[in-house]
Amino acid sequence: MIFKPYYSFETGCAAYLFGCGSVGKCAVVDAHEEDVDAYVEFAASKGMRITHVIDTHVHADHRSGGPELAKRVQAAYCLHASADVDVPFAPLHDGQEVELGNTRVRVIHTPGHTPESISLVVTDLRRGFDPWFVLTGDTLFVGAVGRPDLPGRARENAAELYDSIHAKLLTLPDQLEIYPGHFSGSMCGADMSGKPSSTIAFEKRWNPMLAKSRGEFVEALAAVPPKPAGMDEILRLNRGR
Repeated sequence: MIFKPYYSFETGCAAYLFGCGSVGKCAVVDAHEEDVDAYVEFAASKGMRITHVIDTHVHADHRSGGPELAKRVQAAYCLHASADVDVPFAPLHDGQEVELGNTRVRVIHTPGHTPESISLVVTDLRRGFDPWFVLTGDTLFVGAVGRPDLPGRARENAAELYDSIHAKLLTLPDQLEIYPGHFSGSMCGADMSGKPSSTIAFEKRWNPMLAKSRGEFVEALAAVPPKPAGMDEILRLNRGR
């Protein structure tokens, strides 16, 4: 597998390009508008074709480069089936598997940050049949969790986020690596670590939010950072409106 993260340390944002070098198929997850050329150039330098462009949710803090990138390389632009957008997209469903040669991606619907949020469990069949890492989007961060208030209904969303994390993500293998959509510097969560990756086991041991009961978790998320600047306009644009 070829795996390349794209980190913006000024804004605490992450995007990922990964796929099968042998077959020459790859995906880009949570693409940023300003980096579209970089994704295309890197994939070409590795002899790979971008076949899937996936957003883990409709972003509220930055312009997504997903639709533009997908159009540029004639790939599928993918969101969870429940996404409320006017942009044409290929719907993803819980449990669905995306095939990228020897790289396989399993979709997990993890609502809470937003209703359409997903996480992506990635396996490299050249290494083995056990998954290697999970892209958690804005659901689970290193040292923190996603904020539940951006779509409104903060308390209900926080309870849903708790269930997504505990019933779905924390049941994954302990050794699984975690690559979230943000790290310290982003407004999409509070108290995020500056380290952009972790493991399921380390977060179980050290993430303070994961030790809380469901009620404590919901109460703790009532205090959230200020909403990202220009959020309403960014959401409107990312929804194609």
